Amino acid sequence: MGGKHYLPLTDEDRREMLAEIGVSSVEDLFSDIPREVRLQRELELPSPLSEYEAFKHLNELASKNKHFNNCVSFMGAGVYDHFIPAVIKHITGRSEFYTSYTPYQPEISQGVLQAIFEYQTMICQLTGMEVANASMYDGGTAVAEGAVMGCGATRRSKVLVSRSVSPLYRAVLDNYFNSRGLEVEEIPIKDGYTDRSELENKMGDDIATVILQQPNFFGLVEDMEGIADMVHGHKAVLLVSADPLSLPLLQAPSEYGADIVVGEGQGLGVPASFGGPLLGIMAAKSKFVRQMPGRIAGETVDSEGNRGYVLTLQTREQHIRREKAPSNICSNEALVALGAAVYMAAMGPQGMREVAEQCLQKAAYARESITALKGYDDVYAGSTFKEFTVTVPGDPAELNKKLLEKNILGGVDLAPFYPELKNAMLFAVTEKRTKEEIDTLVRELEGWK
Repeated sequence: MGGKHYLPLTDEDRREMLAEIGVSSVEDLFSDIPREVRLQRELELPSPLSEYEAFKHLNELASKNKHFNNCVSFMGAGVYDHFIPAVIKHITGRSEFYTSYTPYQPEISQGVLQAIFEYQTMICQLTGMEVANASMYDGGTAVAEGAVMGCGATRRSKVLVSRSVSPLYRAVLDNYFNSRGLEVEEIPIKDGYTDRSELENKMGDDIATVILQQPNFFGLVEDMEGIADMVHGHKAVLLVSADPLSLPLLQAPSEYGADIVVGEGQGLGVPASFGGPLLGIMAAKSKFVRQMPGRIAGETVDSEGNRGYVLTLQTREQHIRREKAPSNICSNEALVALGAAVYMAAMGPQGMREVAEQCLQKAAYARESITALKGYDDVYAGSTFKEFTVTVPGDPAELNKKLLEKNILGGVDLAPFYPELKNAMLFAVTEKRTKEEIDTLVRELEGWK
């Protein structure tokens, strides 16, 4: 078997295991599989390689990948090329964190529980909310779970979501609600923003949650003034999906009346890693704490007055009565959340504000430079943070192929998500992009058609 070249098992080890199981050969383990559906021949695999040869072959394959280390990225739409301080890998790679399990027993889990508590504290400070959980799987599940929270809190079953919210998040929301018998209705967009008049028309006493994104999927900064009053006037819940790195510059969601704040925390020191693992942020007003999924770590004192950490809330229904649970997510992205906590602690308030300012300024420079080219125009006018949408003179997919030849990861083609936006692309510019890199992108765009 191919496995014997990589597993430290002798033939005697195999015989002992088979004897313990009660079979005479490995083939007997597959006896329940009908013979007619078996392959009936040897696998067409290359001959075995030595350890050195195997690593060399794998490195050759890996070198064919395009990634942030050998390309300049202007891709975004939820996953971004932000700077990651070296201290994050150092801390998250420590064995006491890297191999830790769910901290059910606080007496042996103080380090992990404190890390979760510190993460929650910083998320509350960033969003202005009163309570945060220990994280969700990603931004999409955080949106869906937040919407379900609103339904549980209001005892209603209908949710309104703006079409300017990430289409990927809306897809997760649809999957959630289809299986739960809940209803989702979209709010149209107008000039790239949530259509406020349509939102007002759709509001009613049957609405549980209203979902908006800030900045929205097109990179535009939504006007949140008065939205909360409209939503709360119908006793509904306002859920905002926010980019955490925008919050040092933009209003905290608490300031404009958000009840639940969610978001994608990948920008907080988490590698893109081919799309995962990601980090779902969730925070809320304290009155929603019993509706929150997952777990919440808290600070307490022991019998001698020493500070300690515990799992303050963890709905037991999520383990043994799943059909009655507010959520069936029982876990969290603890190691990724730890990385985010280390990022926020290492950068500090001033460092995170500088990241936000550089994103804002560099994206504005790129937007102005690109839209000055012939055939490239703003799709939507208005203030943006680190992303913006432009029309291009031709097929975005073809443009991205040409850019990739120059080791540039171009913008996201919007047509698959918004069919009306043909030849439109969403570009992202983070603090890592230099003036030279942006100018190179502009030259390549200028010379394309």
